Amino acid sequence: MSDGASILHADLDAFYASVEQRDDPRLRGRPVIVGGGVVLACSYEAKRRGVRTAMGGRQARQLCPEAIVVPPRMRAYSEASRRVFEVFRDTTPVVEGISIDEAFLDVRGLWRIAGTPRRIAERLRADVLREVGLPITVGVARTKFLAKVASGVAKPDGLLVVEPADELTFLHALPVQRLWGVGAVTAAKLHAHRVMTVGQVARLGEATLVSMLGEGTGRHLHALAHNRDPRPVQPNRRRRSMGAQRALGRGPHEPAFVDAVLAELVDRVCRRLRAAERGGRTVVLRLRFADFTKVTRSHTLAKETWHTATILDAVQRLHHKEASLIANRGLTLIGIAVANLDGDGAVQLELPLRAHTGGELDTAMDQVRDRFGSAALTRASLLGRQQGPTTPLLPDPVNPAGP
Repeated sequence: MSDGASILHADLDAFYASVEQRDDPRLRGRPVIVGGGVVLACSYEAKRRGVRTAMGGRQARQLCPEAIVVPPRMRAYSEASRRVFEVFRDTTPVVEGISIDEAFLDVRGLWRIAGTPRRIAERLRADVLREVGLPITVGVARTKFLAKVASGVAKPDGLLVVEPADELTFLHALPVQRLWGVGAVTAAKLHAHRVMTVGQVARLGEATLVSMLGEGTGRHLHALAHNRDPRPVQPNRRRRSMGAQRALGRGPHEPAFVDAVLAELVDRVCRRLRAAERGGRTVVLRLRFADFTKVTRSHTLAKETWHTATILDAVQRLHHKEASLIANRGLTLIGIAVANLDGDGAVQLELPLRAHTGGELDTAMDQVRDRFGSAALTRASLLGRQQGPTTPLLPDPVNPAGP
């Protein structure tokens, strides 16, 4: 942890919707929803009416009948993200991208040439607005955790600097939901013990939190409640997992359609794994139901792989085990991920030292798509079906230990 407030968390405001409002003056100052069947993003004008990301389109339009619904333009969002990250890297070489619309920046040591962290943050916000045309919120603090909390409190289009002398006063007044890792379930457990604020969490003591929430969560929240977060800003941090998801809208959905979506998502993820030369061992399936509850299921393979058929088989097995749950509760979103990624670009071969059967097919399909575009080849099960938009992602950094 640094001695002063020198870590910036920069987060674009309502990113997709802001790009739409930037590019179409008629949308400015009006409630905007990106995506029709399911809300992919919405402007703050729509958020004030209760619209939220991942909400069903019908419910969103009931809450905000005057909202303007626009289709997503992923290329525009990718280009805007690229230009924003250029501004980040012009500000400091120590930039850790978190997603396409947010990053941590370490500005220690820049005060002689760039001024105080507050001045740097002010200039960063002005540069992003001038060069990219988008509003951005920045939180500044001594730790990554508190910088992200500060940006969340400052939204939208704000700047908040939390100096070391004030950090616990600021942090302890916030609701427990501001702590990383406190979702609806953990918040309910804390509320049941009449713990409502971060300050009350801090006063409980680690042993009490462990008894209430388990060792991992209890120790984690105790550290955060005292702003103990030693993680540095890591400019070459590689992903721990790669995934993709697709909102399905309210069903019912035919099993063949869901199977086709699973195949589509696995194709996307495996192509990215091979492009980054990173195999993974753990296959994760995420499901969201009609009542907006979620479940996550996973299976760990014997060794790392980026083989499409192997990962698809594991995903299908996980999905089929949840068939009765899906039938009872309805499925509105499905996502897959591959975790426990290796970092050296190697895939372990088994005796008699030959790659997975079908690996040649993966390679051939990748070559065709690289040359003619991702839509050049598709599965027969996807013919005639509208595929969901491909969410833009930050590129995976080159292995810092590699050549």
